Amino acid sequence: MSIAKKCVAELIGTFWLVFGGCGTAVLASHKTGVVGVSLAFGLTVLTMAYAIGHISGCHLNPAVSLGCLVAKRMPAKDFVPYIISQCIGAIAASALLMVIVGKVGSGAGAFATNFYDANVYGTAYSLVACFIVEAVLTFIFLFVILGSTDARAPAGLAPIAIGLCLTLIHLISIPVTNTSVNPARSIAPALFVGGDALKQVWLFIVAPMVGAGLAGIVYPMVACCKKCCCEKKDGE
Repeated sequence: MSIAKKCVAELIGTFWLVFGGCGTAVLASHKTGVVGVSLAFGLTVLTMAYAIGHISGCHLNPAVSLGCLVAKRMPAKDFVPYIISQCIGAIAASALLMVIVGKVGSGAGAFATNFYDANVYGTAYSLVACFIVEAVLTFIFLFVILGSTDARAPAGLAPIAIGLCLTLIHLISIPVTNTSVNPARSIAPALFVGGDALKQVWLFIVAPMVGAGLAGIVYPMVACCKKCCCEKKDGE
């Protein structure tokens, strides 16, 4: 599969993740609540995994691409093009949401932005607590991704495991940070809101990348043996 086709798939897939997940948070959270928003994010990944998993691996997330790179699941030459495509898709989705909504608002959590040390859901969690949550949950997310897409895992079930894992991650962390575990998903709405959302977005880039990188190191150590067959490249 050519890198151009992979990048187009990643752009479309990330657009769907942000438009479906953040769109539910912005347009329908007053009806669906935390559970509905969590399901929306999980369903975007589940549906796109079946749609483009065989094309690009369906990363939709710079942290996922980093974890796959560290775990030797993707060629190094694809890493930067993947991240650029993911960010473009996320920004395009946020731009379309802004057109639909007409305004993005301000303050912590506005326009589905992420935050730390902000009392949005009744409790303010510190920068350190939010960093730990984002890093640990991204680590688990990558561990599930790497495990469920292992060549030895049951065939065809990875999208379900990954989608449900992302749903659970949102159920845990929406009250803490509005849930990132995805730098592209965090950068895009923050660009439109600006202010504190943009000032705080660094945490939602660094923490997920740290968690993903660690998972890319740990999973092969746990899973691989002398005759390891888990280093199948995504999309092959």
